[in-house]
Amino acid sequence: MIIIEDGKLSLEEFILVSRFSEKISLSESTKKRIKKSREFLEKAAQKDTPVYGVNTGFGKFSEVKINRDKLKTLQRNLIISHACGVGSPMKEEEVRGLMLLRINALARGYSGIRLSVIELMVDFLNKGITPFIPEKGSLGASGDLAPLAHMALSLIGEGECFFKGEKITSKEALKITGLKEVELLEKEGLALINGTQALTSIGALALYDGINVYKLSNVSGALSLEALRGVKTAFDLRLHKVRGHKGQIEVAGEILKLVEGSSLLTHQNEIRVQDAYSLRCIPQVHGAVKDTLDFALEKVLIEMNAVTDNPIVLNENEIYSCGNFHGEPMALVFDYLAIALSELANISERRIERLVNYQLNDFPAFLAPIGGLNSGFMIPQYTAASLVSENKVLSHPASVDSIPSSANQEDHVSMGNFAARKLREVVFNTEKVLAIEVFTAVQAIDFRKDPCLGAGTKKIYNKVREKVDFIREDKIMYKEIEKVANILKDLDYNNL
Repeated sequence: MIIIEDGKLSLEEFILVSRFSEKISLSESTKKRIKKSREFLEKAAQKDTPVYGVNTGFGKFSEVKINRDKLKTLQRNLIISHACGVGSPMKEEEVRGLMLLRINALARGYSGIRLSVIELMVDFLNKGITPFIPEKGSLGASGDLAPLAHMALSLIGEGECFFKGEKITSKEALKITGLKEVELLEKEGLALINGTQALTSIGALALYDGINVYKLSNVSGALSLEALRGVKTAFDLRLHKVRGHKGQIEVAGEILKLVEGSSLLTHQNEIRVQDAYSLRCIPQVHGAVKDTLDFALEKVLIEMNAVTDNPIVLNENEIYSCGNFHGEPMALVFDYLAIALSELANISERRIERLVNYQLNDFPAFLAPIGGLNSGFMIPQYTAASLVSENKVLSHPASVDSIPSSANQEDHVSMGNFAARKLREVVFNTEKVLAIEVFTAVQAIDFRKDPCLGAGTKKIYNKVREKVDFIREDKIMYKEIEKVANILKDLDYNNL
């Protein structure tokens, strides 16, 4: 059970709830804050002073005053009019993450929403009701309006949900689980949809997977280093400490740990003076990615626990409009992270090329024992090259684009949702490139006579060889690549 309290949600807790269906609850102090915020809001709503989204229209209609007897209709209309997303459904884990993050933001006590509405969202998560949310349609400011409106539709008994693997109406899901839809009061519709929770959920999941991809890149790089009899001298920690970048030093140490005791590695001038950059510069490239991941983690944790509402309820006399819903802080981070993780695939593909190109190594061409009749590992390199090239396109930043909306009231947007979705694809592609590298490196190692692998790389080699045989004659390769990818997904990188 994850307790929602005081903006302290960690990435690991987020993953437990979104991906592994851990249940959540609100702390008593959190409930008190929510109730106090609602009291402030209700007192302000009784006054004639215009308060955005409470007794006014939205966007360019913010100058239109709404009569008190129409305030419930105003909130309902906001949800049904804004639920206009298109495309494939968001993944279940992304929607669960979205709901968790919205609950976490509302629980801070600055939104003026009733406790009962938030508790219904908690029940949705705990009972496994996942609103149907099309993944496209958000500008990333004013937050993720369309995706969050689809989420809110389910709370008012409209729209559709996924429940136990089936897509059903929200009314059916509510009836099956014994829950009751909510009628939204002043500001509550706006409180549900003003925020960055869709893009942050997608991006946080990609970040978590990206951290594991980074760890995998050190494993795949170390295996290639051994297969190609790389020069260990270049990883001497003293060389990296004089430059001083934290990630670079960490990676050099990690590689040395993985290859400790290896008989395959060489020293400067033993076979060659130096290696190609894709081997020699593993610490510099992978380390820069690690530094980027650390930066991204810091920013994502802030956003996961942030108040991204508009207006923000400070007290009954201070309910102020601001731009906390703008997705720029995350859009830039996700663009940056996509570029960084693309580089892991980029340098990995170059190592794959060195493993399969007989002009660059002392192996049979394409690692095929009987070349010509067999293509060996010729085409896995093609696949890796294809994924790397796709990443280059996906790494074009979304955040440099903007398009005005709401009659130029909302005249600069972040495109953060697209930045997060691109990042998700980059992570997937990079993970597959690294799996191909491990698959290829293990094949290459088997051409070495009596190799003694490093303490860490030996564990990886053994795990792969438990399920994936040496390729003597051509076979269906996509199945072998998928086997390797699944093995690597289950690795405990902390115990290598």
